Amino acid sequence: MKIVGIQQPDRGVQVAQLSEDGAQVSVVCTLEEFWSDPAGKLATPPTGPCMPVADIEFVPPVLPGARVVCIGLNYLAHVAEGSYRAEPLPAHPTLFARWPNSLTVGDTGVPVPANEQGLDWEGEVVAWVGQKLADATPDQALAAVVGYSTFNDLTCRRAQKLTSQWILGKNGDRSGPLGPMVPASEVGDLRDGLRIQTRVNGEIVQDARTDEMVYTVGDTLSHISQTFTLHPGDLLATGTPSGVGYARTPQWLLQPGDQVEVEVEKLGILRNTLVSRDTRFEG
Repeated sequence: MKIVGIQQPDRGVQVAQLSEDGAQVSVVCTLEEFWSDPAGKLATPPTGPCMPVADIEFVPPVLPGARVVCIGLNYLAHVAEGSYRAEPLPAHPTLFARWPNSLTVGDTGVPVPANEQGLDWEGEVVAWVGQKLADATPDQALAAVVGYSTFNDLTCRRAQKLTSQWILGKNGDRSGPLGPMVPASEVGDLRDGLRIQTRVNGEIVQDARTDEMVYTVGDTLSHISQTFTLHPGDLLATGTPSGVGYARTPQWLLQPGDQVEVEVEKLGILRNTLVSRDTRFEG
């Protein structure tokens, strides 16, 4: 099962189920209704209209007020390749935030800001929170995950490196492509190791498994919930493996016209093309 968001005129964002062949969607309910009981909605066959994808505008099925929390430096090989390799591994995950309006979907153009030499790829997995979490144990937190998606944390490296805070470099317009959500029951535990691979213009640039993560989904969500309450619809981006562009010699960054794909076992392929920024349509 793959769950997507669609934008419908005069109806706002609806949540829909993608058909097995990817040719049609069946409407499940409104975005707000879905996140009021995500597990229940996933367990009930969709009863809304069925429409061909050619007639659909896809959007992330993300609530406007959702928190998008991201883990940095979550694969040892990625730590070793970057500018943080001389520092000891932190006892707690390095966390930063994205705003929901930085997210987009597959098969859309991602603009390169004019003051960046390009964008860097970061193939990842996102975990979707399906239950309220406050002071949760790691087991409770993991059980609250309702689904997973392929994600690309496309990064403005110049902006990211200006200060110790990463938010500016991690919130470029449409810089967070997000794939369909697959129910957690169909995915299993990331600690069992799903293959994650990123390709640029067909060339493999990242190839790893999710069991290489330092900070697990359950532990991280538990850690977050000790400080602020997580709600259904919040997201956790779990970090990227080694192979990013800025750490290469020579440095390799994505340019307008480049195509980047992130493929995660059981979750599918997320594909986007880089484009030049047109400030008339961004924001």
